[in-house]
This record gives sequence, C-alpha cells and structure tokens, in this order.
Amino acid sequence: MITLASDFPSPYPAAMRGVICARSDARIEDVAHDFPRQDVRAAAFWLREVLPYFPPATHCVVVDPGVGTDRSALVVEAGDHAIVAPDNGVAIPVARELVSGDGDSEAGAGSGGGADDDFDVWEIDYDDAATASNTFHGRDVFAPAAADAHDEGGPAALDRCHRTDEWVDLTFPEPDMVAEGARGEVLVVDGFGNVITNVPGDPIEGCEGIRVDDELIPVRDAYAARDPGDRLVTVGSHGNVELAVNQGRGDEAFDLSAGDDVLLEW
Repeated sequence: MITLASDFPSPYPAAMRGVICARSDARIEDVAHDFPRQDVRAAAFWLREVLPYFPPATHCVVVDPGVGTDRSALVVEAGDHAIVAPDNGVAIPVARELVSGDGDSEAGAGSGGGADDDFDVWEIDYDDAATASNTFHGRDVFAPAAADAHDEGGPAALDRCHRTDEWVDLTFPEPDMVAEGARGEVLVVDGFGNVITNVPGDPIEGCEGIRVDDELIPVRDAYAARDPGDRLVTVGSHGNVELAVNQGRGDEAFDLSAGDDVLLEW
C-alpha cells in the first residue's frame, strides 16, 4: 500500500497518483488532501493521529512550502512504515509515534539525528532529475520515490538515496502546568471547528466545569450532552483538551485559532 497526503487542491493529487500507477502496482489510499495550506505543524499533528492506524505502508506526504529551495527530500523508515516527505519536520512526529508510541517531546524545532530516535532517515538525491519542476515536487520527486521505495523494499535499495543524520526536527509545544490549571496553546482546529489544545485531558477527569480564559465552561463527555449551539470542554480522541460547540464551531465561539495561547483553570 502507498498512501498520499498533501495540502494540494484538485487536480494535483491526480498527477501524483498517475506517476505512482505508471511505476507500481501498489494499492493507493488517500489520507487527506485538505490539510491547512502550507501548515507543516498541522499536517504533522494529523499524520501522527492517523497513520499509526494503517497496516505497514509507504506514505507519501507533501506539505512543502519550501518547494524549489535547497531543502532536502527524505524517506523516513519507522518500524514497518516508510514516510516519503520534504525535510521540514512533517514526517518526524509520526515516525516517533510509529516506533515508540510517543509522538511528543520537548518543544522546539532544529536539527535532528538524536540517539534516542529509533528510526532511519534517508536523503533522496534528485539533483540529476532534469525534468523536476521547481513548483511540483509532489509529482516529480516524492511520488516516484514512494513508488520505487515501495517496490524495491525500501530506500536502501535505491541508488539515489543515502543515509543522513541531519534533518529538520519538529516537536509540539508542551503546556505549562500550573497549580489547578494549565497555560496551553491551540495546536489545530479541525474541520468541525473543534479547538484542539496541547493540554492533556487527564487533569480534567471528573471536573464539572473549567475556566477557559476566565470564563466557566461545562465539561462533558460528549458533544450532545449540551444543547445545540452551547459551548463545552471535552477530551477528544487524541487525548487532549478540546473546546467545542454542539453542532457549531468552537473556534468562532471561543475566538481561538491555531497558535493562540489559552489559559485553562480547573
């Protein structure tokens, strides 16, 4: 199986599928092509939440605001999975999750290659790809590399791949846990408008309500436990505190978006 994930609108993913079909008989599955445009962190978050549920596969991920620059192209081998992606950190949280079940680490971004990372990183040499455009490496670099790595059994079998210990890391910020609360950050907003924070859900277990930026909001186990249009705090499937509205948009009701700070007190 080869999966595809990107922030591309139609028809760009079709070109990637065509390249793979011309080079491989692998089954192709689409993960998503509506990740927030050029938002590497959001894509990394959702990949970490989704890809571990797939059987072993090669995952072609293209959220690439640096396309056409000197950023590298990578194949990350994590357990029985391989992630073909630009070297901007998008593949790293899910790689950690696939090998250890722990996608989080200390906040920040920088050069990778730590001894604690139990996955292998290969750089794709595409300098001699005369036909590669400067604007669509999804079609010209990543799709063919995914097809070839899948069919040949991994990047080690490809002449144009070499091992590297230098790559861009990406980690999610940790909340500042304070007495009876947390100062956190909005990681992403999903398609329903649910506001997903970086605050773990365990501390609010058993709470009837918590203060969100000084306003008391009920804590409920399900969206439908509140009347339509009413706000609530819950713990999402990702295990983090989520701010939501039953049959409405939490981002609008709480006036929050990705990257915003939020104070939660219980």
